[in-house]
Amino acid sequence: MTNYPDSLSRLVESLKKLPGIGTKTAERLAFHLVKLSDEDAMGLARAIRDVKQNLTNCSICYNFTESDPCPVCGDAQRDKSTVCVVEQPKDLMAFEKAGEYKGVYHCLLGHIAMLEGIGPEDLTIDALLKRASGGAIKEIILATNPDLEGEGTAVYLRDVLADVAKAKGIRLTRIARGVPAGAEIENVSSAILSDALSGRSAFTGGER
Repeated sequence: MTNYPDSLSRLVESLKKLPGIGTKTAERLAFHLVKLSDEDAMGLARAIRDVKQNLTNCSICYNFTESDPCPVCGDAQRDKSTVCVVEQPKDLMAFEKAGEYKGVYHCLLGHIAMLEGIGPEDLTIDALLKRASGGAIKEIILATNPDLEGEGTAVYLRDVLADVAKAKGIRLTRIARGVPAGAEIENVSSAILSDALSGRSAFTGGER
């Protein structure tokens, strides 16, 4: 970056830290930002600042929120007896856009990927177990992504939840295969997500 002014070089290096952004794309984005009006550029900077300052995780479901509990958990009309477990807040929003689900959620904030150094202790699994032990939940829907890591995470959750589910009479289900294998929840259409929820079945997974 020696050919660029220092400030532009720093911007390119910062953009390269974003997922899926290589050097060429970072340079293109940086030059686009330079061409923005002062108003638009400062608006973007304020939006980034506000997200970092104002967003937190809901103390109940770990969704991103500016108030605690989040609007879903705080909605008295939601069915608190049904919990849909998703990997990320963006997956929660995908289900909300589908408009069919009326229960609440639990965001794991990731998936188990031992090769990446992400174990069960790095997720919000302990908080999910605590919620399940509370006695108010009748069904837990495992809605992790239908890829290798998501399936592995779902099987792990099935196993760790088995005892409390049996003791509390909780039904463990997995979203139906209407969601294509290898797909990510956030990229699946609302119609397919609705079908996956309505077609969910008891989750037994692989061999125990």
